[in-house]
Parts: sequence; structure tokens; C-alpha cells
Amino acid sequence: MEKERSVFIVGIDESKQSFHALEWALDSFFAPFSQETLPYKLVILHVRPVVSSYVGMAGPGASDILPMVEHDLHASATKVTERAREICVSKSVTDFTTEVKEGDARNVLCEAVERHHASMLIVGSHGYGAIKRAVLGSVSDYCAHHAHCTVMIVKMPKV
Repeated sequence: MEKERSVFIVGIDESKQSFHALEWALDSFFAPFSQETLPYKLVILHVRPVVSSYVGMAGPGASDILPMVEHDLHASATKVTERAREICVSKSVTDFTTEVKEGDARNVLCEAVERHHASMLIVGSHGYGAIKRAVLGSVSDYCAHHAHCTVMIVKMPKV
């Protein structure tokens, strides 16, 4: 009987910080093993915004642009997940799944932890200052306080 592998979720967006976090996770937890002996399952999760959040801000007549916004968000999600796949393959990691969900990244990431019974959630840090973090909200900070698993916040190296 095969032992159940721990699930690691890496949250990605279009930022260099999230791709750095993915590379760090691959180098730290996946690359040292052969694909046959991987002790972890990798789920790469991209959360795209809700279309209505864009359209609602645009005012009357905004529903006419809904299909264009939907198309752009879909294209962006495809580009992000393709880049993630390329990074995985370049590091010889082929046993992974990608998911694209819609909603607030903070909530969707925490829900994914529950749904997958994840052992670890890995996210990048955008390095916002206190004011920007207070206005925009920090996804990594929220997840660190609300996800029911270990949360690894990966920072970019100082240059």
C-alpha cells in the first residue's frame, strides 16, 4: 500500500516574487528526489480576480466589456500557469498539478489548504511597506494567520 504523500501548495501570480517562491520550493523540496520517490505532492495555484470586481468599478455600460475582461484574465492565467510549468520542467519536476481559481487570493489559498489537506503553503513576499500593506492587504500575512498548515513566506534575495 502506497503511503499518502504530503501536499505542498505554491501560490503564484504574475510577479517575480511568486516565481522565485516556486523555484525556491522546487530546489528545496522537490529537486533532491527522483520523481518516483517524491515524498510530496505539488499543487501550483493561481488565483485570478473575479471579473465582476473589475466591471463593477467601471460604472454603467461596463457589462459590455465583460467578455473582453474575461478573455484578458483567462489569457493572463494561462500565461502564469505555462511559466510555472516551464520552471518545473526545467528543474526536472514533472509530477505536479496546476489549478486556476477565481476570488480573493487570501481566501482561495486558505480554502485550498483545507481542500487538499495541505501540509505546507508556500507564497512569495512582495515586500510591501507598512502603508501599502495596510491599504492593499498582504496575502502572505493573511495566510500566515489563517491557513491551517505551515506557511512558508519566501523573500527575494537582497541584491
